[in-house]
Amino acid sequence: MELLRTWLGHPEDIYNLLRFKMGGYRAVMPRIDPVSEAGCAVISLRRCYGLFVLPNGQSQVRDDCFLSSSRHAVCIFYLVLRALDTIEDDMTISLAVKVPMLHEFHSYLYQPEWKYMESKEKDRQVLEDFPTISMEFRNLSKVYQDVISDICHKMGIGMAEFLEKKVDSQHEWDKYCHYVAGLVGIGLSRLFSASELEDPIVGQDTELANSMGLFLQKTNIIRDYLEDQLEGREFWPREVWSRYAKKLSDLAKPENIDMAVQCLNELITNALHHVPDVLTYLSRLKNQSVFNFCAIPQVMAIATLAACYNNKQVFRGVVKIRKGQAVTLMMDATNIQAVKAIMYQYVEEIYQKIPSTDPSSNKTQQVIASIRTMSLPGGPMASRHHYSPIYLSCAMLLAALSWQYLSTISKATEEYVQAGEN
Repeated sequence: MELLRTWLGHPEDIYNLLRFKMGGYRAVMPRIDPVSEAGCAVISLRRCYGLFVLPNGQSQVRDDCFLSSSRHAVCIFYLVLRALDTIEDDMTISLAVKVPMLHEFHSYLYQPEWKYMESKEKDRQVLEDFPTISMEFRNLSKVYQDVISDICHKMGIGMAEFLEKKVDSQHEWDKYCHYVAGLVGIGLSRLFSASELEDPIVGQDTELANSMGLFLQKTNIIRDYLEDQLEGREFWPREVWSRYAKKLSDLAKPENIDMAVQCLNELITNALHHVPDVLTYLSRLKNQSVFNFCAIPQVMAIATLAACYNNKQVFRGVVKIRKGQAVTLMMDATNIQAVKAIMYQYVEEIYQKIPSTDPSSNKTQQVIASIRTMSLPGGPMASRHHYSPIYLSCAMLLAALSWQYLSTISKATEEYVQAGEN
């Protein structure tokens, strides 16, 4: 029935799903030649890519050995951050042990024998095999090492800061999101520039790179309200939700649904303020593969916010975009004009749903007006020029950009990528 409803309401989704599975996915993530010019003699590097797994345990990168140095750097960057995140998430580690570990974690990259064997987390393998990861880190060019070590150091300090305190103000919400996602965007941008895939300004403009991460992180936090509540986590800023309820958990009560939706709309309005920065960032990219895989999570985020806006279901279950919709976004978001058109489409969808009585309605209309100014569709949606064919793994970059919260959307995307490859 779901397939029938999709066909009747969104026939383009069915068409794009079929096109994607029959090879269209190669337009956004071309297959890498499995035979390396240099061979695959480095077993440790294979092990690192073997650690790079999907939530269902399947390897994201199997025998793809023809890999550029920038790809290695992104893979190691992700694994280092995942190891750091595993330490933060492990509630069996006392704060007396955990805080110093987070502060010093960046130094472990230069300690060949360091590993941690006492974690109870599901991702503990990255800590148990850390000598393999750190060895490959030390094999990277110094320029990549410096970026990864610096981001790891800053993130560890930020994680330690928020271990014992909740997110109170909107400023602290931005700060928390910076530590867990903005720094990832900054680090990736610096890696892109260091590899010369992109101009130096991409890595230097940390404000725009930070907004890329914050937009994704805030979207996930907004969407995952109920899941986080069920697992005892709170990431919505007290400054906002306290205007609508005595406790954050009260928003899930049926009698509070009207106030809950108003709180939701205010947070979505906050997240939308990052869209102009996102568009400016994407407009600077010149490498086709970097553009594709920076743009894809951003357009999925705006589609998710449009689905969540003024939607009571956020407090009752999971709100997610259709799988066919996700595939359509993947295939369309290949040039800046197309991305602007997508952003315009979804902010218009939000605009049409703004309740006149909503306390944030004026602010929502204002931020949408600024996005409209930047994304008004005008002129043909010409395909972007294709530059250097140094392809970055879609799953790798998507995971790296939103590494702490693997979204339902990215899981759906990975599922179709895997289906297409098989």
